[in-house]
Amino acid sequence: MKPLTKNNYLLLKTPIWFNKNLQLSDINSITPNTMGEHLGMKWVEIGPDFLKISMPVDNRTKQPYGLLHGGASCALAETAGSVASHFLLDPEKNICVGLEINANHLRSARQGRVTATASPLHIGATTHVWDIKIHDDAGKLVCVSRLTVAVLKRKI
Repeated sequence: MKPLTKNNYLLLKTPIWFNKNLQLSDINSITPNTMGEHLGMKWVEIGPDFLKISMPVDNRTKQPYGLLHGGASCALAETAGSVASHFLLDPEKNICVGLEINANHLRSARQGRVTATASPLHIGATTHVWDIKIHDDAGKLVCVSRLTVAVLKRKI
């Protein structure tokens, strides 16, 4: 068998999540009363090494020109990556917080929904780095983002 690397760990067909049976209901249980709920974000898919979340392009997420606000794209990206990191960790031992985010806004969106897919670039003991791609309803790439998350010991 090949040694395990970031490029071939999927060959094992084992989910990266701490709870190997992670379900959308598990994610939905931690998101009420958050910015994500306020902006209309909805979790749409869980894969062995990715999470997908969508958000409407509406009065809550547009800037004055009627386009998707870059800050809303960043909120969607940070939600996707931060929640993904949360589900990699033993919740009794660790918490995670955003450390740095960057985003390139490549195309505008005026209506419909945008969907973010968070995939890991690095899963370390103290940091996680996520690649987040946001697409519109037509599948066109709207934004690319990278999020670094700090992994902290839970204080008892």
